[in-house]
Amino acid sequence: MTQRVAINSREALGHALVLLPLIAVAVWLFSLHAGAMHWHAPGAPRWIAAAASLLAWFGLIGLLHGRRRTPGVDAAASDDALLIAHASQTGFAAQLAHQTADSLRIAGTPARVIELGALDETDLRAAARVLFVVSTTGEGDAPDSAAAFEQRCLARVGALAGLRYGLLALGDRDYAQFCGFGRRLRHWLAQSGAQPLFDPVEVDNGDAGALRHWQHHLAMLSGATEMPDWQRASYGRWRLVERRLLNPGSLGGPCFHLALRPEDGVLAWDAGDIAEIEPRHADETVARWLAASGFDGATRLGEDTLFERLARSHLPPPAQLAPLDVATFAAQLQPLPHREYSIASVPADGALHLLVRLMHHDDGRLGLGSGWLIRHAQQGGEIALRIRANPAFRPPAPDVPLILIGNGTGLAGLLALLKARIAAGARRHWLLFGERQAERDFFHRDELERRLREGWLERLDLAWSREPAAPAYVQQRLREAAALLREWVGQGAAIRVCGSLAGMAPGVDEALREVLGEETLEQMRMDGRYRRDVY
Repeated sequence: MTQRVAINSREALGHALVLLPLIAVAVWLFSLHAGAMHWHAPGAPRWIAAAASLLAWFGLIGLLHGRRRTPGVDAAASDDALLIAHASQTGFAAQLAHQTADSLRIAGTPARVIELGALDETDLRAAARVLFVVSTTGEGDAPDSAAAFEQRCLARVGALAGLRYGLLALGDRDYAQFCGFGRRLRHWLAQSGAQPLFDPVEVDNGDAGALRHWQHHLAMLSGATEMPDWQRASYGRWRLVERRLLNPGSLGGPCFHLALRPEDGVLAWDAGDIAEIEPRHADETVARWLAASGFDGATRLGEDTLFERLARSHLPPPAQLAPLDVATFAAQLQPLPHREYSIASVPADGALHLLVRLMHHDDGRLGLGSGWLIRHAQQGGEIALRIRANPAFRPPAPDVPLILIGNGTGLAGLLALLKARIAAGARRHWLLFGERQAERDFFHRDELERRLREGWLERLDLAWSREPAAPAYVQQRLREAAALLREWVGQGAAIRVCGSLAGMAPGVDEALREVLGEETLEQMRMDGRYRRDVY
């Protein structure tokens, strides 16, 4: 980077200025004693000692040089590493940037951290991927360390078509310009042609749920889907009261309707919110581990037994265990990461509904969260669950027309929005939904067709990607209905998208930009009319 080259040049000049006087002094001293000097062979021991001293000196110089870091640049940097740029006023954003880098490195993804103020557009253009961790200070201002970057770059549209980025924006909703700098940065990146790796995460006053959502994105980005959470969440006690297969015989993975109720009886969430599940290992898996390790699962650890603690923790290979007492060993266990699911119901439904597809790893192992909810948890059994507020995916006001777009299990989040809007008396709804085959994968078909007949759905467009006669995707349906889409948006309609980040979400975004235009869609995003919940 340009700053690093400049710093290295200054360092070289400084070394030279220090060495020249030392050399002059050495020459002067030599001239004073030249006449009295006579050569005497020092002998092998002294030669060896001198050589060892020189080697030690050069080794020390090399070590110190290798450990030096450019201000604001992570010492673990490498040229092919994922770049993490932070802008911090109090140090919190810098801390999160380094935690982000540590998590990625543990997952096998090289990462380097640098202050945003040390970068310019050329640096960003040269990077394939960048994660931004930025705070906002005052009334929407950039942190002091990023003020120069904002003046250099954000004042004009850049050329960043090859850049893919993620954004963690820190703010405080008590201030009018919540995440002001983060939002300006996102707007500039979008205008400059950069593409998001995932939707930005906004954090209100250090909200732990939003930070867990950021870690969820890091896990997906690195491929390390079992990356431990930075901090274990406080979960509530819920019961799994219903589990029903929705698509028998599907060409895709089996999808299940799940219903859960809290033990305290309090049903409280808003449409658009997320259910965070703490997954568990199957009892058989824990029992096998205990048999191999020799520990007693009935050992009490405070309110837990060792068996219960192991069920929600990463299990180290028994052969690699050091000889430890149970309490010391248990304190070193890493909790399993949470799993996130869009809520498909509103509290008036009497239960929290989920739409979950059973996932498998490449080696055949069940997915951590879906395996727990669908295969291992007993119906009627206890589930650890907490609600994460998702204010960016709320339904608009009842008088605003709403276009709902999604695929697969993304229908869950759209159903909650639709139900909340119907309860408020809104009728102008257009749903576009895609899956594999109409005969097997039309989730909640009876409910949607009833809503259509009753007039709560004004239009329902379906796309089936595995129908031999006419395979189609939701983005294709958008292009086919381009004139109607422009008409609805012209009438003030809002758009909500829910479903897969790979394939559907970018395809829909591209279709919307084609039909509505870049400026219109970007303005809708800034106004809150275009929102996504994609994963």
